[in-house]
Amino acid sequence: MSTSNSGSATTFRFMPKKVPPSSAFGERLMRLRMARGLTQTQLAELIDSSQRAVSRYETIAELPPTAVLIKLAKALDVSTDVLLGLKTPRKVAEPKEDPEMRRLWKRFQLVRSLPDKDQRAVIRLINSLVSVKESRRTSAA
Repeated sequence: MSTSNSGSATTFRFMPKKVPPSSAFGERLMRLRMARGLTQTQLAELIDSSQRAVSRYETIAELPPTAVLIKLAKALDVSTDVLLGLKTPRKVAEPKEDPEMRRLWKRFQLVRSLPDKDQRAVIRLINSLVSVKESRRTSAA
């Protein structure tokens, strides 16, 4: 809660209250986003939109435009059929409760928003770092 004092009157501004999803689509979108450890703001960045638009899709809008639906599906790594409720989502592995693991998981989720070429470069980098570590371990044994 914040206050502002303009003149002699004090006004109070409260955080907006959480609005539950009003549609099955909004409920699915919210569950998929949260299962991937993304905030509304992070999802908005992945689809080149705003947090307010994502909030609207989750709460009051029936369905987003087709182009946005496709971007949401790609960002959440599901089919549009899953977003629309025509198919059930596959099980997503969730990070352990270790805070460092959750932080790394969230960062890795953002890699999916990169172009395919950059995603492959990130994977190659990870593979090379892991193989160097493994080769050092086996040579020390």
